[in-house]
Amino acid sequence: MELFRQPNIDWLGRKWYFLGFSLIFSVAGVLSLLFWHGLPLGVDFKGGTHITVAFSSTPNEDHIRAAFDAAGIRDARIQRISDAGTAGGGQLSNQEVIALPESTATDAAHDAGRAAVESALRANYHDSGFEVVQVDIVGPTAGKQLQTQAGWATLYSLLGMLVYLWFRFELIYGVAAVVAVFHDTLITIGAFSLTNQEITLTVIAAILTLIGYSMNDTVVVFDRIRENLAMSRKESLRDVVNRSINQTLSRTVLSSGLTFLTVLSLFLFGGEVLHGFSFALVVGILIGTYSSIAVAAPMLVAWQDYRAKKGTASATLPAGKVRV
Repeated sequence: MELFRQPNIDWLGRKWYFLGFSLIFSVAGVLSLLFWHGLPLGVDFKGGTHITVAFSSTPNEDHIRAAFDAAGIRDARIQRISDAGTAGGGQLSNQEVIALPESTATDAAHDAGRAAVESALRANYHDSGFEVVQVDIVGPTAGKQLQTQAGWATLYSLLGMLVYLWFRFELIYGVAAVVAVFHDTLITIGAFSLTNQEITLTVIAAILTLIGYSMNDTVVVFDRIRENLAMSRKESLRDVVNRSINQTLSRTVLSSGLTFLTVLSLFLFGGEVLHGFSFALVVGILIGTYSSIAVAAPMLVAWQDYRAKKGTASATLPAGKVRV
């Protein structure tokens, strides 16, 4: 199926607009990470206590916060989990997760945290009955280990893709793709900081998924560039890159568009448990599709222009090693 018939868009002629767009969102995210919300790590990474409370009717989260404030419990995060029918009487069993800060993440804090939450709700929350159904604790040491493992997982995935693209094409192709994926990851994490949403293990899983998805889009464009370079060696690299992006535009929009609609539905209707995961996918798919066109491919032309100024570039970029 062809969505666009022979598009002739000068993508590289708009490179400064693309650069401005990337800089705005990247810098905004970095500034938020450094000076505003910081890196909003969840209990999975920074340690703390998760207390799951089931209410007999739909809870009012503002009233829950007011109950905690009245009891002197500060910095607690409240997140809706689910609304599920109970086995007995068809009433809604609405669950909230109360996340207490890392100072409570000790063995002794298990009962203390539960008692503090129960006491605050019993004394100050009168909308409905409730029951504590689960208490989970992540110690600060385990949280630090998870942070380190998440960082290494992301780094290893980027290095692995760099090596693969170096082998499959040329080193500059791999560098351009990794820079584009790093750009996607930075903007996605910046979006979490700007919106002050917690980064959890499920969010890291989403980011690793996006790294692969964005890389796949980029490889499709690079493959077409290599094919066109082999057939049009006298054509300038700028024209080859523009033509290659236009030739793959229908495939890119269709595949990314359908995936985006799926994750958007997950974001809108998937509930709070999947909110962070689906938010990362929504932002990442948009930025990943954009970067394959506006970041990775133009880097090839920028590299050739740089080499030409140094007097080491040939008429066009090498077409790459043909491997199957």
